[in-house]
Amino acid sequence: MPSPQAQEAVTVRVFTQRFSATRRGARLARRLATQQLDAWGIPYGSGPSDATALVVAELAANAVLHGRVPGRDFALRLAYNSAKDLVRVEVTDTHNALPARAPRDAAGDGETGRGLVLVDAIAVRWGVSGRSGPGKTVWAYVPASRERA
Repeated sequence: MPSPQAQEAVTVRVFTQRFSATRRGARLARRLATQQLDAWGIPYGSGPSDATALVVAELAANAVLHGRVPGRDFALRLAYNSAKDLVRVEVTDTHNALPARAPRDAAGDGETGRGLVLVDAIAVRWGVSGRSGPGKTVWAYVPASRERA
């Protein structure tokens, strides 16, 4: 019989990759994210896969458009915790400027400015963390099942 303090083992699967800070790099980040999710049992084309892909796409686009430093890449890290039923998406760039937290209705009719509004609507929670060296990491927790989505 397990002791009262014993906890169930938790498996966290992690995927990390660096990409060129270009539109092509952002597109590749989204595509590789959906492939990795599928390998982890979150099927391609499912609601959780599509939601995670959208968050990756928006954060990667922001890293390319607003966080780009010439000659520097951005990094994507996915961590899937099946016990918590969440995927943590992290996009790290080397630019020190922090993203602006726009209110949900701030996008208006402009062609830009909706990325973090979408992330805020999809993610359970999101934020920004510092890192060692220049730059920051923008992270978001996305539900990994339809029940939580």
